[in-house]
Amino acid sequence: MSNSIGTLAERSLHAALKEWYAQPGDRCEADVDGYVVDLVRDKLLIEIQTRHCGKLRRKLERLLENHPVRLVHPIAQERWLVKIDRDGALKERRKSPRRGRVEHIFGELVSIPHLAAHPNFEMEVLLTREEEIRRDDGRGSWRRKGWSIVDRRLVEVLECSLFQEPADFLLLLPADLPQPFTNRKLSLALHQRLPVAQKMTYCLTRMGVLQMVGKQGNAHLFSV
Repeated sequence: MSNSIGTLAERSLHAALKEWYAQPGDRCEADVDGYVVDLVRDKLLIEIQTRHCGKLRRKLERLLENHPVRLVHPIAQERWLVKIDRDGALKERRKSPRRGRVEHIFGELVSIPHLAAHPNFEMEVLLTREEEIRRDDGRGSWRRKGWSIVDRRLVEVLECSLFQEPADFLLLLPADLPQPFTNRKLSLALHQRLPVAQKMTYCLTRMGVLQMVGKQGNAHLFSV
């Protein structure tokens, strides 16, 4: 049951993003090389993935052989938690303290960093405002005290960032970051937790735009 709920939630958000993203003339749910592609815009294939981008790895690798592909991923800059009871009546709506940032895209890229270096690959990150609908059905995780996430709704797209080549991702590094730098220094400069910095350096290194140049104590040193 929990799997079907999760799938439903993703389909709702995915459908809303596809409707928002589509332009006149786009072909929706088009068959390309044996795969169903969300949108085809002239020669460009557009895939919208709301989470777990790594699941598209094989599909993307195959499509990139012959086509330019844009992977679109939303990050909730602002999330509202909407709680409903078992009958669907609203019980609470409050703003989550968590705020997504463009840098969080590396949490998705960490499973497919090699694709970002492909000449046919590009990625667009959408910062969004969304609602997360939770129901008191006793089937959710213990962290949510049994509340299940039954839907994710798009409220608004706030900002778009397009990365067409690996060097574009370097723009996410703070301008005042010293060279070379450690993951710790990067996390402090970003005002983000250490795992965010670690995923960034891992991906940028795999993309070929960052290199490991030594060590400072037990910490690796990186340089553009």
